[in-house]
Amino acid sequence: MSAGGGQKRRSRSSFVSVRYVPTDEEEELHRQKEAQNLRVSLHQIKNIETILNLVDNFNRHLHLTLMVDRFHSSYQEYYLALSQALRDILAKNWIRTQQFYQMIGGKRVYYLSLEFYIGRYMKNTLINLDINEQMIQAAEALNIKLNDIEELEDDAALGNGGLGRLAACFLDSMATLGISSYGYGLRYQFGIFKQQIVDGWQVEVPDDWLRHSMPWEIRRNQNEIPIHFYGKVIRNESTKSYEWTDYETVIAQAYDYPVPGYKNNIVNTMRLFSAKADCDFNFKSFNEGEYISAVMERNKAERITCVLYPNDNIAEGRELRLKQEYFLIAASLHDILRRFKGEKRWQTTSNLQVPGKQSHTSIDFKCMPEMVAIQLNDTHPSLAIPELMRLLLDNEHLSWDDAWSITVNCFAYTNHTLMPEAIERWPVQMIEKLLPRHLQIIYEINARHLQNIRNHFPSDNDRIRRMSIIEEGSIQLVNMAYLSIIGSHTINGVAQIHSKLLREFMFKDFYELTPLKFQNKTNGITFRRWLALCNPDLFSLIMECIGEDFIRNDYQSLQIFRQYALNKNILLRIQQIKMKNKLRLAHMLEDEYNIEINIQSIFDVQIKRIHEYKRALLCLLHVITLYNRLKKNSKVVPRTIIIGGKAAPGYAIAKKIIKLINDVADVINNDTHIGNQLKLLFVKNYRVTAAEYIIPAADLSEQISLAGTEASGTGNMKFMLNGALTIGTLDGANIEMLEECGAENMYTFGFTVEQVQQRRQQGYDPYESLKNEELRLAIDQIRDGYFSPDDRSRFHDIIDTLLRDGDHWMVLGDYQAYINKQDEVSRDFLNSQLWHSKCIHNIGAAAKFSSDRTIEEYAKDIWHCKLHKNGLPNNIKEEFSSTNHEQISRHNSTDSFTIRDAYEEHL
Repeated sequence: MSAGGGQKRRSRSSFVSVRYVPTDEEEELHRQKEAQNLRVSLHQIKNIETILNLVDNFNRHLHLTLMVDRFHSSYQEYYLALSQALRDILAKNWIRTQQFYQMIGGKRVYYLSLEFYIGRYMKNTLINLDINEQMIQAAEALNIKLNDIEELEDDAALGNGGLGRLAACFLDSMATLGISSYGYGLRYQFGIFKQQIVDGWQVEVPDDWLRHSMPWEIRRNQNEIPIHFYGKVIRNESTKSYEWTDYETVIAQAYDYPVPGYKNNIVNTMRLFSAKADCDFNFKSFNEGEYISAVMERNKAERITCVLYPNDNIAEGRELRLKQEYFLIAASLHDILRRFKGEKRWQTTSNLQVPGKQSHTSIDFKCMPEMVAIQLNDTHPSLAIPELMRLLLDNEHLSWDDAWSITVNCFAYTNHTLMPEAIERWPVQMIEKLLPRHLQIIYEINARHLQNIRNHFPSDNDRIRRMSIIEEGSIQLVNMAYLSIIGSHTINGVAQIHSKLLREFMFKDFYELTPLKFQNKTNGITFRRWLALCNPDLFSLIMECIGEDFIRNDYQSLQIFRQYALNKNILLRIQQIKMKNKLRLAHMLEDEYNIEINIQSIFDVQIKRIHEYKRALLCLLHVITLYNRLKKNSKVVPRTIIIGGKAAPGYAIAKKIIKLINDVADVINNDTHIGNQLKLLFVKNYRVTAAEYIIPAADLSEQISLAGTEASGTGNMKFMLNGALTIGTLDGANIEMLEECGAENMYTFGFTVEQVQQRRQQGYDPYESLKNEELRLAIDQIRDGYFSPDDRSRFHDIIDTLLRDGDHWMVLGDYQAYINKQDEVSRDFLNSQLWHSKCIHNIGAAAKFSSDRTIEEYAKDIWHCKLHKNGLPNNIKEEFSSTNHEQISRHNSTDSFTIRDAYEEHL
């Protein structure tokens, strides 16, 4: 205890160098004031979760919000009214959750991601609020089929694939675990494109997911944030400070989306930003007849959030993408700092009184890392590091050392790739043009970083060159991964093998410099959407056997389900559930594609982005091999092979692979000789909703990327949880899945990471693999136009990648091992008891791959924040009753008791 009556006082020399620590009395007084200010008597809102009240609220919104007659309304209007009724239920707890977080204080987590692949909202909300059955009955009372209403909702496809879907799972888990958190992203007008297949070719069309009213979002008009681009930087020599001037301004408009936890009354927030012009209309130009230029400024500004990831093959597209990234992080950091500075605990009033002026209030930014954790989801938000430095240096006037310490201790970075070419690198010239002050800061960060390397590794000039943020060459580039590593306190990979390869190869130099920064956090999926929502029958069976704890607070208890692997009754029910799901999917595919599906066949599925390293070609070569065997009258266990995924619009060879799949399917599916023994189907416009139908029906999951190329994968986990068996390489999270379920319950094949590296060093020769007659026949058929008689040279470029260009992804090298393992799959599938016993082992072994486990590890090891797993109580008369105040009075003599303790006792 310090002198002077025990007061803990702050140094008057600097508001950063020495932290201000409130006294116990000040903190207690603050908490009492917060409790008083935030207490809202929401108990007077009646319990609207009943069926009758759902019906009443539906009618109220239909009549008063949409202003339409009940019996002359469209199903789209029914969807909007039901959504509004459901949002009413969320609203109460959404408010209470924010009150709770503000009242208890503690660290907030901010998850920055350029993608959030949310999918549909309604069904997921019903599951997490535990009112799905009530809503079904309410809809029946209204003579409405809830399934038909749910099908009207567009997927919120604000992501390209696994990265965005992972972010959505993480938000779900943060809410379920009661972590005070925000997700920050962009509200794209057009999400990932809709994929149409025209004559076998992928054709991209806009996904206007906002064309109808969006009932789940709340526009926050008071949170408009000015974001600057271009301009120049002026140095003030007298103050040694910098000013960014002559910039163009775009306004970031915030939209909030509720993120409900599972049955815990917690509703967190995902905040998405939309771009709009600083001024709506240039009336001077309009009045002078310049009609087009009058709206040019507005259109230019709104382009920033017009579409998810523009084509970056051209300079204009690359600049627009860089604008998107900065727009996101600038708006997010403005919001984060506003919230932090608004906390009165960090505000101190200067004792120096100036006549005629109000007393000066300063912020103790030294506390910021204790209250703010910012997670960068890959390198897309990495400009947040120089942006926070700019705000602290130029706006808050901190010293470089203090600003850098705060920045590093706030940020953590998740890497999602093992391919050096996938690392973001931006031209120095482009950053200088768009963000001139940020380039200055990046240069200074790099200069200090390189000096640190010299101190640790004297005279190692090659290491200095390798580790520089600025890559020299014909065009100078800024390596955003290096910036993220240097500016973060923790770097993590997303699977054990991925993290190992980052340490040993991709970021080896950085690991040797700061080994304690590097961690692993194996990805996970939310069991709520990927089991309870998409496979309710299996979910009910598991709950019947082991209870509900596995989906809420105790994911590890799912392992208990493995005890039922030899229970004949459970095996039969697993088989029946799988058959029901296959029948549902078959009906959907037959209606959509006019194809007859054999539900007794193996449903063999590969659904993911179409990229060469994911090796859809390997799957296709197996299909052609089965086809050729059938043509020779060989016995083959019936199969239905389902492939789905989108190719990037500018990725020519990936789009050619889609065309090849469709051409092969056209030949096989119309060959009357083989009937329904073999079918191949490319599912167009693969998205979250399609996955919710396909994954529960799958027998076999194809996870066949070349070892050492897939960071983790999460589709593999979704299939595993739903009882599909995996055929896969020792890549990404497949390795940990193998460890969890056992080698006898998974079909692994192919080169290991070490074998891939060895073969490349020795000189891998794809022609060696053509000694296999079945492979050579398949390659000849593709090359000679067997599947493309209208253009026999159509797929020569694909053959060139496999042979002349060296088969970089070793498709041919892994072919024979893959075929052998597929033959083993066929044999095992004929033994129903063995097969479904393996299914149960896989379901139970999926326990580790809950995103709740992943987020718990982030919270413990990286964010250092508290969990509130018990959530909020169901019924609250007052957040603080007189009983609570009595408890405070009773404990008033003890230093440790605060209003937080009273609230926790109340819970």
